[in-house]
Amino acid sequence: MYYDVHTHAFHPKIAHKVTAQLQDHYGIPPVGSGTLEDLLERERKAGIDRFFLHTAATDPAQVIPANNWAIDLHSKHAEVVAFGTMHPSFDEPEKEFDRLESKGIQGIKFHPDFQGFRLDDPAFYELMEMINGRFLLMFHVGDTLPPDENPSCPRKLAAIRRAFPKSRIIAAHLGGYQHWKYVPEHLCGLDIWLDTSSSLPFISDAELAAIFDRHPKDRILFGSDYPLFDPSEAMHRLQTRLKLSDAQLETHLSAAQSLF
Repeated sequence: MYYDVHTHAFHPKIAHKVTAQLQDHYGIPPVGSGTLEDLLERERKAGIDRFFLHTAATDPAQVIPANNWAIDLHSKHAEVVAFGTMHPSFDEPEKEFDRLESKGIQGIKFHPDFQGFRLDDPAFYELMEMINGRFLLMFHVGDTLPPDENPSCPRKLAAIRRAFPKSRIIAAHLGGYQHWKYVPEHLCGLDIWLDTSSSLPFISDAELAAIFDRHPKDRILFGSDYPLFDPSEAMHRLQTRLKLSDAQLETHLSAAQSLF
């Protein structure tokens, strides 16, 4: 079974606004509409069997509506692995975690840079204590600020890995968007998964080689980051950039099975 572990889709009423915001932040024109229908069609064309769909509440009031969206997707689309969201300032996180579990949601996405908290915030560590291995966790890591200033970075995520050994953690963007030179030191070789989303068009050959040489291949997962990139094109870029055989590419496409 082939997986795309990093995608986003939005309610049709807001999809155009969110894709515009993504373009403003990253300077990358989205390839699609950002709707579920467009994503489903692109994943079918790419030969992907299941895909992880992520959302992140940028304030506490968005937690319930965003999770309702994830629960609805989970109930209606077998190919969608819908991740829930949580914000460190949400009033009753334990109650919401219970609700997500009861509805079959298996993962939580955290995006510190958009959600307005740091990975080393004590309040976030309290949230991690509540999770305690209950969910698969996807972390956005990295951005254009230096690691000490940025809300997320490879070093901060490595500290979380050590503090919460029961957690299953995916570090997005090969462990740190624009922080790739720090990934071999802090994340490579740890009990952690990396995904390839929004990395290959930007990472240098030396940084890419260092990560792939030092991290287990079956812990590097294919992720497209739709709607910023098309799954078929992202898959082709992964194979050609690393000169992978079909069998080697399949390792990355199917490795997410080990997460469940």
